[in-house]
Amino acid sequence: MAQWLQSPPGRYLLAWEQAQLDRTVTDLFGFHALQLGLPDLAGLRANRMPHRWVASDTLREPEALPLPPLDDDLSTLLPIVPGNALFCDFDALPFPSQSLDLVLLPHTLELARDPHDTLREVERVLRPEGRVVIVGFNPASLWGLRQNAGHLRQRLGLGGPLYLPSAGDFIAYGRVRDWLRLLGFEVERGRFGCWRLPLRSERGLDRMAWLETAGARGWPVLGAVYLIEAVKRVRGLRLVGLARRRQTAKSTAPAVVSHRRHEAWPVEQAEYGENA
Repeated sequence: MAQWLQSPPGRYLLAWEQAQLDRTVTDLFGFHALQLGLPDLAGLRANRMPHRWVASDTLREPEALPLPPLDDDLSTLLPIVPGNALFCDFDALPFPSQSLDLVLLPHTLELARDPHDTLREVERVLRPEGRVVIVGFNPASLWGLRQNAGHLRQRLGLGGPLYLPSAGDFIAYGRVRDWLRLLGFEVERGRFGCWRLPLRSERGLDRMAWLETAGARGWPVLGAVYLIEAVKRVRGLRLVGLARRRQTAKSTAPAVVSHRRHEAWPVEQAEYGENA
């Protein structure tokens, strides 16, 4: 993946993902944030949480990629230390339950040994109202179709390189949303990007720059990559609407008035008895 990100389409994709992640994580607050996988991407550099880590499931050191500069409006006084902070299996994270406020998954589910277990583990370590941000390739795009055509050529023995990284399996946008809902997440934001044609040369990609505006307006779900932001909801018992108003009315009823009525009744009985 890191080697592919140094190619012209990889740099184009990296610029979009870095810019979107900077805008997404800059307003997410808390104390503990974790990026799982792809340490070459500085996904948490614009985040303002005091504790931010990057975890990897391999011993490979991240490469220096040509990341786009950080916007001055999104800059933070807490620069993140580059490189991996820990090595672990993504389906068995070394964090207590409900201990993290933000987990970033840049192409992590595609490369995970078991994406379901990885997502369940993310749900375990997130606090209530914690957030997960997922980035992945869109198989229902022109880039995904070219990748599928490359796999077909290889199965037929025709050879030829793949357009996208060969490792991992791409997961559809709708499937990821379904997985999140089953785990109790609420999807708050989803967006697509990178609508240029799947060309290999930088000059060819530059010529297709006009497709960015046209794709965003005309066929947004056909972008080559998607980003999903979801929040962990923990449902509890609480009174809402009419039930809450009734409960409030009962709790605010003056007990003194009830006590006076209770005292007045025996007095009236006594007076009535005396007159009789």
